[in-house]
Amino acid sequence: MNAHSSQLLRSLSVLPRGEWNALVGKVDPFAEYDFLACLEDSGSLDEESGWQPNHLLLRDGSELIAALPLYKKEHSYGEYIFDFAWADAAYRAGLPYYPKLVAMVPFTPATGKRLLVAEGELYGERVRALRDALLETLDESGLSSLHLNFLTEPERDVLIEDPRFLPRETLQFHFTNPGYGSFDDFLGELRSSARKQIRRERREANSLGLEIELLEGDAIGRQDLLTMGELYRLTCLRKGSYPYLEPRFFELAYERLRPWIVLVVARQQEQVIAASISFKKGAHLYGRYWGAYEELPHLHFELCYYRLIEYAITYGLTRVEAGAQGPHKIKRGFLPSTIHSVHAFAHPGLHSGIAEYLVRERDANARQIEAAMRHSPFRTGVRSVER
Repeated sequence: MNAHSSQLLRSLSVLPRGEWNALVGKVDPFAEYDFLACLEDSGSLDEESGWQPNHLLLRDGSELIAALPLYKKEHSYGEYIFDFAWADAAYRAGLPYYPKLVAMVPFTPATGKRLLVAEGELYGERVRALRDALLETLDESGLSSLHLNFLTEPERDVLIEDPRFLPRETLQFHFTNPGYGSFDDFLGELRSSARKQIRRERREANSLGLEIELLEGDAIGRQDLLTMGELYRLTCLRKGSYPYLEPRFFELAYERLRPWIVLVVARQQEQVIAASISFKKGAHLYGRYWGAYEELPHLHFELCYYRLIEYAITYGLTRVEAGAQGPHKIKRGFLPSTIHSVHAFAHPGLHSGIAEYLVRERDANARQIEAAMRHSPFRTGVRSVER
């Protein structure tokens, strides 16, 4: 096996865009150089935010053969794979938990390729070399732990070949498209009560006197995205959550990210009063943010769920992810989906304690999925849980 050299990168700005993107997969817009650089260049990631870039690069000579979006974290906010209880247990045991290392796309609870290695005959060798470099990075950092969130299942499998990595399963709700010909075909697979509820919610949302429009690519105007940014911050403040994305992010999104953006806007007298922003790549659509100047009946469901399902069906997309949490999504066609993460700990006591916890959590997660599926809106035998 060739000797590989690793490097930690404090900013993507010093790396050629093409080098990074040559490693990115076909279905994850968030691992793209432009998306990650927008987070950095907008000031959304810095020491004050608690997200400090420490991207791991692996080279064979001068060739970049693997990479990982990696961050030094001073807290656990914006991750959506919750480990606050672990931090509390560590501190009660007299062990510092922060800072830690987190590998994911910041503020983005979407499954995608995190171990960035180009496909080919050397894929297996290189992804394992990246795994080993990750553990070396943890050991040399002196930090408490390493967390890789929202992994694909094959990535999870490679990582847990090393017993220092502990697998975790959590839960989201996704819409999967088996090949519907229309939105009505989708409704036809639902129980009568769910079908009537969705039709009623759509009817009421579309009778508000608003012009609802789906925009993508060059059809998206600069002001559309600036308004989306305003709505995002307003909604965060209304809910009492922290607006991680700086206004500058939405300006940069207009300049750099429009090829992946799907924007659904609701206008009143030509003024956008509500909007949702999603990102598309390959056959997957990822709903991310929503906002409105005022609460209107069922408009959230129309802009964030039904228009995205309709779009996915029209263009033959296979999956719509609508973000973290939300059992209310079940009755609207989003079924439980297992989310994979892995975790490594420097302290052997912390490792063994969390390993025991994860076994119990896995059983509880299976029971939660079973309970959720009892409320599936689909007719018996039509659809099952996505693993």
